[in-house]
Amino acid sequence: MTNRTPTTLPCPARNSPGALWTVVALLMAAWFDASPLAAAPVSFSRDIAPIFAKQCVVCHGPDKSKGDYRLNTFESALKPGASHAPPILPGKPAESELLRLLTAADPDDRMPQKADALPPAQIKLIERWIKEGAKFDGLNPKAPLAALAGKITHPKPPETYSRPVPITALAFNPAGTELAASGYREITIWSATTGKLLRRLKDLPQQISSMAYSPDGALLAAACGSPGEAGEVRLLNPANGKNARLLATLADAALVVRFSPDGKRLAAGGADNAIRVFEVSTGKEALVIQQHADWVMDLAFSPDGARLASASRDRSARIYDARTGEFAVSFLGHDAPVLCVAFNEDGTKVFSAGRDRKIAIWNPATGKSGDDKKKTDITGFESDILKLAYVSGHLFSTAADGAVREHDAADRRLLRTLTGHRDWVYALAAHPPGKRLATGSHDGEVRLWNLDTGEPLLHFTAAPGLLTAKKSK
Repeated sequence: MTNRTPTTLPCPARNSPGALWTVVALLMAAWFDASPLAAAPVSFSRDIAPIFAKQCVVCHGPDKSKGDYRLNTFESALKPGASHAPPILPGKPAESELLRLLTAADPDDRMPQKADALPPAQIKLIERWIKEGAKFDGLNPKAPLAALAGKITHPKPPETYSRPVPITALAFNPAGTELAASGYREITIWSATTGKLLRRLKDLPQQISSMAYSPDGALLAAACGSPGEAGEVRLLNPANGKNARLLATLADAALVVRFSPDGKRLAAGGADNAIRVFEVSTGKEALVIQQHADWVMDLAFSPDGARLASASRDRSARIYDARTGEFAVSFLGHDAPVLCVAFNEDGTKVFSAGRDRKIAIWNPATGKSGDDKKKTDITGFESDILKLAYVSGHLFSTAADGAVREHDAADRRLLRTLTGHRDWVYALAAHPPGKRLATGSHDGEVRLWNLDTGEPLLHFTAAPGLLTAKKSK
């Protein structure tokens, strides 16, 4: 099998993000120059706020303000940062520090940093807005830009897929009757018993990296984005696909979402190295945890909801107080990126795994795995471990070799290996009450298994227009 990175998956659009943005930007610039609407005044709320909210707030917001400059409200955008240079001078774009930074040739000076430059059309729009007086057309200049920006829209997914796309995320609804699967710019919902496509949740970013149903099934959380460009954390109504709330826009893709056991909080992590915890009822960002030096690949709440575990590409797994965000301990027993993490049923053990091809078992109170590491690790893997799920004393894992393995979590014995996938298995979901396990692979195939016996039940290609659902014999 070819070497693939789980978080930067191939997709139907194979052009590089930079090249694609360049083409789109040139077309948009030509449209603005030629269209009769170009003479209409630029609206801050409609045209400018969405750009700032998507591209700038993650580094210039209330919790993190590089250069002491905040760009999370209209009012704060006008105030100078550490340089004391006026960021926006109404009517004078050439003297506005913000525009200078957006167009700087040196990538170390240019905003946004560690990301592609804004498309020429967006820069031209900002320049026009400043030239026209940098007017505010909202109701409250102190309101968050996300509130002014309104609904962010995305290109539509294809009506029918010409070929499968990698399955990067799966989630059972609480009843176990439906299975949500990642698609291209959408989430597809399938019958968990027949493999029939039920509905499609659209208007989403390019890649869906993680999903989670709220305990009552009323909400479906999604971590999504376009790698290297932007990310979003969203709450959706799984019944009709409507966006219940956009919780956050990030400078890079969101990679994981997890509900607390009581469903009142949602934790999210991503390629910006941060962990965010939101209040589900209000959408308020309650915590921002910045402990990792690289991407946050996975998260897990303890069964009582008091602690939060994280797995990162920086080769560490960590424990935090889930209510305060206070750091507790680190587990440093991995010598490669850590891709997945899980608690046992009483929260006394944590399991973590990744590219060092072992499952580490350790104490979340101490960050230690015991005196003899060989007796506390599960080994024998010949490829990267991509996902973990702990279910009633059993530990399920997926790997790059296409196999799904089940171990006894207490004595570390390999109980069975589920075979059938022919490619990397990126997605894993369990529904204990219904005794079902679902797995998804790079080639677009979804397989369902009996959770107790490992018996294959159903497999299908999760791509609208390429329906190949089959009952396993």
